[in-house]
Amino acid sequence: MKLYSNEIVFRGHPDKVCDQISDAILDECLKHDKYSRCGIEVVGGKGKIFITGEVTSNADIDVEVITKRVLSDIGYNTDYEVINNLGKQSNDISQGVDIGGAGDNGMMFGYACNDTVQCLPTAMVILQELSKKYDELRKTDNRFKPDGKSQITGLYDTNFKLLEIKTFTICYQNTEEQRNETDNLIKDLVENIVSKYNIKIHEYLINPTGKFEIGGFEGDAGLTGRKIVVDSYQSFANVGGGAFSGKDPSKVDRSGAYKAREIAKRLLKFKNLKWCEVQLSYAIGIDHPLAIYIDCNEGTIEPDERLYDECKPANIIKDLRLRDIKYEELARFGHFS
Repeated sequence: MKLYSNEIVFRGHPDKVCDQISDAILDECLKHDKYSRCGIEVVGGKGKIFITGEVTSNADIDVEVITKRVLSDIGYNTDYEVINNLGKQSNDISQGVDIGGAGDNGMMFGYACNDTVQCLPTAMVILQELSKKYDELRKTDNRFKPDGKSQITGLYDTNFKLLEIKTFTICYQNTEEQRNETDNLIKDLVENIVSKYNIKIHEYLINPTGKFEIGGFEGDAGLTGRKIVVDSYQSFANVGGGAFSGKDPSKVDRSGAYKAREIAKRLLKFKNLKWCEVQLSYAIGIDHPLAIYIDCNEGTIEPDERLYDECKPANIIKDLRLRDIKYEELARFGHFS
């Protein structure tokens, strides 16, 4: 057996807060103008939230109102200075995107495996469910605060199937009142999730520093796109070169990653594979993918020209209806579920 670890951050983690603000602004732009071009970056910390990047849109949006609504939804105070530093997309980029070309250079990955009905690794599914359940818990019990993260160190067999959990690490922000009781509630939450998979947990590490009362932007700074491994496959698969949040679907960092995942799931089921990983790559302004590389437990799969056509950015956006998605929801708990 071998040890392997993966992690997730909760919805109130400072980096995740920035992701949600970026995508909430994007959603509002797309709501009023489906062809908005956005690349929105957020930095938060110590009483200030700085919003920069590019927005070219006919939408009339109030960045401060959106930002404070997101903070309130997550469970934080809204008394932050919001600094709007947004500009417009460069015409040098738009002239290539206007004709259907990719919004940037880059490579992106999609992954699927037969471990779970979600076609994702078991440990990843467990942590995604924990992050959702924790958010529900903190809404009903004010001893729990929004910030937090969790990690599984699992014991795996030679086929990389999760057999047992050696260490389940949970760091959760709280008022530090009745810690024995709140720790036990966290354990019960985890046990209820893990029991569905018949997996034993050998040990817990809960707030291993001993205390986690100060969190959010008071405890740490946040930045859009800094949790790209969590947003992708929590280290179980390769990660592309760009993050997702704040980017409209013309940005292949986002649309290409979503398409690669869809292809991986499709091939997994069609060919009855154990796992499948797809890499797409693009050049800015060019609509035809530079390359499609498909790897799986049975070896490489050669893509045909039809797949290249399917993976043109305009076709991806249309096929996956990427102008109609609520991206903020994806930024909360995971883009792939």
